Amino acid sequence: MKKYTCPMHSQILKDEPGKCPLCGMALVPFGIHEKHDYSHHHHGDDPQSANLHDKHEGHQTHDFLQRFWISLIITVPILALSHMIQKWLGFSLEFPGDKYVLFALGTLIYLYGGMPFLKGMIGEVKAKAIGMMTLVAIAISVAYFYSTAVVFGLQGMDFFWELATLIVIMLLGHWLEMRSQMAASKALQTLVALLPNEVTVERDGEAYRIRLDELVNNDIVIIKPGEKIPADGDVIEGLSYVNESMLTGESVPVKKETKARVIAGSINGDGALKIRAKGVGKDTYLNKVINLVQDAQAAKSNTQNLADKVAKWLTFIAIGVGVGTFAYWYSVNGDLAFAMERMVTVMVIACPHALGVAIPLVVAISTTLSATNGLLIRNRTAFEMTRNLTTIIFDKTGTLTEGSHAVQRIIALDNFSEDEIIQYASAVQQNSEHHIAKGMINLLKEKELQLWKSENFQYMQGIGVKGKVNGKEVVAAGPNYFTENKMDIPAMPPEIDQDTETVNYVFIDGKVIGIITLADRIREGSKEAIDKLKEMGIKSFLLTGDNEKIAASVSNKLGMDGFLANVLPHHKQEKVKEYQAKGEIVAMTGDGVNDAPALARADVGIAVGSGTDVAAETADIILVNSDPRDVAIMIDFGKRTYRKMTQNLIWAVGYNVIAIPLAAGVLYPNFLLSPAVGAVLMSVSTIVVAINASLLKIK
Repeated sequence: MKKYTCPMHSQILKDEPGKCPLCGMALVPFGIHEKHDYSHHHHGDDPQSANLHDKHEGHQTHDFLQRFWISLIITVPILALSHMIQKWLGFSLEFPGDKYVLFALGTLIYLYGGMPFLKGMIGEVKAKAIGMMTLVAIAISVAYFYSTAVVFGLQGMDFFWELATLIVIMLLGHWLEMRSQMAASKALQTLVALLPNEVTVERDGEAYRIRLDELVNNDIVIIKPGEKIPADGDVIEGLSYVNESMLTGESVPVKKETKARVIAGSINGDGALKIRAKGVGKDTYLNKVINLVQDAQAAKSNTQNLADKVAKWLTFIAIGVGVGTFAYWYSVNGDLAFAMERMVTVMVIACPHALGVAIPLVVAISTTLSATNGLLIRNRTAFEMTRNLTTIIFDKTGTLTEGSHAVQRIIALDNFSEDEIIQYASAVQQNSEHHIAKGMINLLKEKELQLWKSENFQYMQGIGVKGKVNGKEVVAAGPNYFTENKMDIPAMPPEIDQDTETVNYVFIDGKVIGIITLADRIREGSKEAIDKLKEMGIKSFLLTGDNEKIAASVSNKLGMDGFLANVLPHHKQEKVKEYQAKGEIVAMTGDGVNDAPALARADVGIAVGSGTDVAAETADIILVNSDPRDVAIMIDFGKRTYRKMTQNLIWAVGYNVIAIPLAAGVLYPNFLLSPAVGAVLMSVSTIVVAINASLLKIK
């Protein structure tokens, strides 16, 4: 089911489209838009269909930006025609009827630029949820009607220039805020790319190519080497190794033979398989992952903007003090113009520019700074929460480790050198797509050794590969080769850890000449990242689908606080919930489709940029450089950003605490804050907030 939210009031979440009850703005799709039945998505037929439900997304943000630019253009002549501005800048621009031109321009900007705030005020009042929209609307309305009265005879000085600048700055502030909040999650829809467009099925003894959406349960599907698996099902014939890392996080391709279960979206290896489809379309594991992510995202969507709460109370204070000021001065001296001037000054000052940009400006600067340093912030609320984190759960494969098998050691036998062994092994492996072959070829390139030619390549399913290299019969195989050929397995050298390393033997003409071991290498920076988190007092835990020995090995090497092994993909978010139930503020760091529900469930979801699109789009923060050390940097930056937000908010509100009483005339006749001076102080307040936000760039 779709969820819809208001661009201005993120706490609003509805099941149907419509208008926000607070501000009247059109609701836009929230997060991940739909729980699609992917079995009916035939990609490629209609390139436009995939974007139909997205075409209106972001138009509210664009509307605010457009209103900002047009209002900014209108503001220029308003400033030029305002006597106050002319006096400050030392020039004069007067002509017959200039005040009516000023009135016309002021009316235009009030109605066009101020319309979102006026509508917002009506919605907030109806919903009894007074906030920033009401405060802005009151300020611009009082300024406009007072200025209009001055144009048509009331004694005093108009506020059109203040009206214009207030609208322009508030539009800019709201646009910055909306842009930071509206990072709609689209990547879950691209998960369909993990499924093939067409599949081969066997019906009545004949093989047919059909569209994916024509596949039904109990169909017998033929999956060739290298093809994507189109549905969940059971293997009924064949043997192969299937890459499920995108879905399960398992670092090693999984052996699949008769009666084994396969998952839609995984990639078949070198063998051919026949499966009986048991879960197609919405019944696939892939689609269940999507639903889990949606539920988790919706569960944590009810956040309230602190500035809105401040604005609510400030609105009540402004209205109360403003009306009280007018009543007091009019009853004291009966001077309507003076009483009106005092009330307008209070109302205008009560809506400082600083409050409108205090949070959005820090958000804009911090988001930009983060992006230039490899941190993409998609969820501001979660980013602010990083300062409170107590526990971080790390997925192993692809996060703390590189997710690809690398050669750990080469043991040379029978007078061969290590370089020769890797050259023979790489030569015979070069025609294979297996992860072991890739690890060997990568080492060969690192050593800048020559890749020898091989002939008569033969893949031995579940065993290894063989071929002719330099006229010699070369075999690169695992322990199964000895069993298959009824040979005794050589004694394993003590330095090899068989629990964490994959062992591959190299034969020449039937004789073992060397042993090559491979393992999922720990990512550079992982140890330093864990050490920094310890210094911050944050606990770290390893989460993996691998066995306990592998999990313990990695956890101990990194000095983590513990590990969670043999965790099935769909149970990962349950582990996150268990820690949350203990009162922990939890961050989850991962990179695969299988991590997506846990990333969404965590208080802060962190994805490494080298991972899948779905993990990145589900996460609140993305580490573009895939460097675990960036987690600690992000937490530190989150604390600094929150401090700036708090400082700005205190300054903006503190200004009001002093300025409003002065505007009301509490020190009259010794001191009286004029509308002009009040406006100047308001501008100074904005400048201070802007400078303070810019200090984030230092360090």
